[in-house]
Amino acid sequence: MTYVPANDRYEHMQYRRSGRSGLQLPVISLGLWNNFGFDHPLENSRAIVRRAFDLGIVHFDLANNYGPPYGSAEENFGLLMRQDLAPYLHELVISTKAGWDMWPGPYGDLGSRKYLLTSLDESLRRMGLDYVDIFYSHRFDPDTPLEETMGALDTAVRQGKALYVGISSYSAQKTREAAAILRHLGTPLLIHQPSYSMLNRWIEPELLDTLEEEGVGCIGFSPLAQGMLTDRYLNGIPEGSRASRHATLSPDLITDETMAKIRALNELAAGRGQTLAQMALAWTLRDPRMTSTLAGASSVEQLEANVGSLEWLDFTADELAEIDKYATESDINLWARSSSE
Repeated sequence: MTYVPANDRYEHMQYRRSGRSGLQLPVISLGLWNNFGFDHPLENSRAIVRRAFDLGIVHFDLANNYGPPYGSAEENFGLLMRQDLAPYLHELVISTKAGWDMWPGPYGDLGSRKYLLTSLDESLRRMGLDYVDIFYSHRFDPDTPLEETMGALDTAVRQGKALYVGISSYSAQKTREAAAILRHLGTPLLIHQPSYSMLNRWIEPELLDTLEEEGVGCIGFSPLAQGMLTDRYLNGIPEGSRASRHATLSPDLITDETMAKIRALNELAAGRGQTLAQMALAWTLRDPRMTSTLAGASSVEQLEANVGSLEWLDFTADELAEIDKYATESDINLWARSSSE
């Protein structure tokens, strides 16, 4: 059956401008890091992507190595583009990245010009696209001159293979340097994608101020701390969860101290009439400098619950003060090394 999106898809979603650019993103974007590779049924991925668009989520975020296996999320998304979303391409913002390991050898990782531009070509081939809207340097590479990495992003735009460029998991200082290089080249830095959640607040002391000064947007990933900021782990580690599979969440991160914080936050969420996950998503958007927050979904129901967080975006000063008692650094930032180099 031919997919026809909902006529009211723009009536309830909120959109924010990315820094000082002309691009607006939905405040909740769909991340395809997990649940969209070959290890998941395509029809489930299709249902999630269709429902996301129906709800006004026009931004779909990928990377070259999303899956598993690597590349499979882009392949599946390309199939869904051809079968469902191709007539609406002009309404979508599609992003991809390169910077983490993708293929063997010295040219399949980090930030060289050869890796980034070759990877972008491969991503476009997998998705069947002529260009992406945003192409990211997925992490800072301390061994490659920043001029080379940013030069590759500039080249991607000049070749017509990307409309905008971004960076992910860069420190405030390296963000300033990257923005200056790109500004000199004539391709402004559009957006930064850092990890950010109530248990991982590293962007607050300096990075957000830097992005505001540079006119760069911010889209946080892992706002639910890879599932920790949900009701899933309140009573231990359930069978089949990420932590039980030692997948992207190590059970070592689920300490008694962290769980005490999560249970307290869950009580505060209940007092607001929200689930913990909904409050966690809304909390990441409380600062207007946050353009969007990236949430994954393993089902349509989870996606709808995530979007339901938009009904309670506002926080009182008292609520924020109470949350701050428990929303503290919990040593869960798996990407800390990239953002500290």
